[in-house]
Amino acid sequence: MLDMNSPDRLLDRIHARFEESARLKRESATLLAQPILDSARAMVDSLRQGGRVLACGNGGSAADAQHFAAELLNRFEIERPPLAAIALTTDSSTLTSIANDYDFSQVFSKQVRALGRPGDVLLAISTSGNSSNVLAAIEVAHRGEMRVVALTGRDGGAIALALTGRDVELRVPHASTAHVQEVHILALHCICDAIDQLLFSKES
Repeated sequence: MLDMNSPDRLLDRIHARFEESARLKRESATLLAQPILDSARAMVDSLRQGGRVLACGNGGSAADAQHFAAELLNRFEIERPPLAAIALTTDSSTLTSIANDYDFSQVFSKQVRALGRPGDVLLAISTSGNSSNVLAAIEVAHRGEMRVVALTGRDGGAIALALTGRDVELRVPHASTAHVQEVHILALHCICDAIDQLLFSKES
């Protein structure tokens, strides 16, 4: 009987996860390069007009939303002015009051309704593509004349169906939530870099 806890077995699993993550990232480079650039351009168009990026997601995707907002507001890899970005996942009083008084499905949409303005961009992250509160935020963003950049996984779920021709979807067609998240964070870093290049590179 194979000992699942043996050092050799666990080392094999670690190597396999690295290999699968690397394979998926290589494939995603071809699949997502243009959507990444389109996402960066949408955000740059908004920022240049005084707009901002609002970001939302659940669990690990909430962390990614906060990470991305921090990279824009503070800096990514170059010294440059702060860029307007708000993570809708960080205010515990707002999140819990909406969830308690209304419903958890509204925790992002009510914030988008209050804070979003025409021309802003909503960064909506859901590895399944079916997060009800992210979907609700997208619907409110559309009503408020905001564009949406959606990071999804698997088949894109309900979010893919809700997007319009003005929106951008970065879909990672993989069943593993962990591997989808690994590509999402790389894609977000690529968007940060592209934004910096478009706004601040002398060659842009």
